Amino acid sequence: MLTVVTVLFLGIYALDILGLFFFGIHTYIMVYLYKKYNANCDTDPSRNLSLDDPSLPIVTVQLPIFNEFYVVDRLIDSTIALKYPKDKLEIQVLDDSTDETIQKAASLVAKYKAQGFDIHHLHRTNRVGHKAGALDEGMRVSKGDYIAIFDADFMPDPDFLLKTMAYFDDPQIGMVQARWGHINADYNILTKAQSFGIDGHFMIEQVARNGSKLWMNFNGTAGTWRKKTIEDAGGWEHDTLTEDFDLSYRAELRGWKFRYFKDVVCPAEIPAMMSAYKSQQFRWCKGSIQTAVKLLPRIWKADLPWKTKAEAVTHLINYSVHPLMIVNILFSAPLLLMEYWSGFSFYDLPLEVLSGTAAVLSIGSVGPLFFYAYSQKTLYKDWKKRLVYLPILIMIGTGIAIVNTRAWLEAVLGIQSSFKRTPKLRIESNSDSLKERLKYTVPLDFHVVLEFLLGCYCVFSVVLSFLVGRPYIVGFLLIYGIGFFFVAFKSFQEFTWKYKEARNATQEEIPQEA
Repeated sequence: MLTVVTVLFLGIYALDILGLFFFGIHTYIMVYLYKKYNANCDTDPSRNLSLDDPSLPIVTVQLPIFNEFYVVDRLIDSTIALKYPKDKLEIQVLDDSTDETIQKAASLVAKYKAQGFDIHHLHRTNRVGHKAGALDEGMRVSKGDYIAIFDADFMPDPDFLLKTMAYFDDPQIGMVQARWGHINADYNILTKAQSFGIDGHFMIEQVARNGSKLWMNFNGTAGTWRKKTIEDAGGWEHDTLTEDFDLSYRAELRGWKFRYFKDVVCPAEIPAMMSAYKSQQFRWCKGSIQTAVKLLPRIWKADLPWKTKAEAVTHLINYSVHPLMIVNILFSAPLLLMEYWSGFSFYDLPLEVLSGTAAVLSIGSVGPLFFYAYSQKTLYKDWKKRLVYLPILIMIGTGIAIVNTRAWLEAVLGIQSSFKRTPKLRIESNSDSLKERLKYTVPLDFHVVLEFLLGCYCVFSVVLSFLVGRPYIVGFLLIYGIGFFFVAFKSFQEFTWKYKEARNATQEEIPQEA
């Protein structure tokens, strides 16, 4: 006989499975839309602008930085190399730094200003609004009617503006976004996994949305805005951690259109340290859900096609997959022991019910694998060889579920947290050493304990599944467990590097006895 507790338990588990199934099915939809509309996201080479075109508009390039000692010179140098008339290109180095990056940036700006470039070093000490605040203050004194933005880890191609500015001839276009490339995808397991994730978003999702005329978002960098669009949407706001996502949907609610081009690639450095990656994911997850809480009521009430609404909602809540994964993992042991604590067993159900449940689980779980594999197929000739890294992406994607679940909960509950940037270390080749670039490491936090404990729980559930004679979920539990252990181990390892460096520095300061 089913008790209230058993029914409640099964109800929560069913909703969790349906949620994971929904996000799994969504990946198939994205691939379908990509295949149907991907040609809409290619540039037309005949429309590339010429340097001697007298109609070229003034463009302001904004470079928001905060303590970027390792990469600020690379960023400014690559921006200076943009092919665009000097008298129509303004560069703003929006510097919120508190370390020697200030002097380094100021020196570089002075050097290029002496060469005739219209470049300015705008240093703030209050850091109000963080990146959004810096962009807003820079825009108030900008000369251009168009604002191109590049984060510190990006290196725009010299032809970036000439390839993209032509598409603003349509007065409804408010923003043009380029695809992110990678300069260090093969550095370590972590960068390889991230490259898969980035490729999936930029090669499949963004193309699927923009190509089919659904809403898409500005990705915070490697894109150009019409200044009028930013102003019409209400400007940069900093009540979420993803000011780019927030502004994008506010602009689209106002009727502005975006363009995305998959063949305009802006190379970037991928975080090579686990602590940096977790910090980035926390910010992206929390900011996305904060934006959902903020804008979903407005989107729901807006006079929009149902397809646009459906995709916008799905996009905004996409990070909900992580708390769903945590629930799924935590329910594994109670499910295995269900007949002992409730007297009910799934295996008492008809074969048709069991088969249907298994089919739902299989279809949903295979979706992300198919999605990321297809992104590799569209980009690389050796894509089949690259698929060996696909389980690593799933493993690490699971391992950060605790960090992102906390971010999700804080966003839903309205809990505020400080802005944590992603440190950039200028890791460009396999010869670069992480241990030698620990200036901006993220401190160890309590997540590492929870990650280790959840890894142990997965191992316990694996053993339990054999003990009760039902090893049907061993595969995914092993991947989940390895993911949690890997993320915890890498986080702790990086902490020990920083600890040893600090200890050695302290010992060097102690005067030696004669």
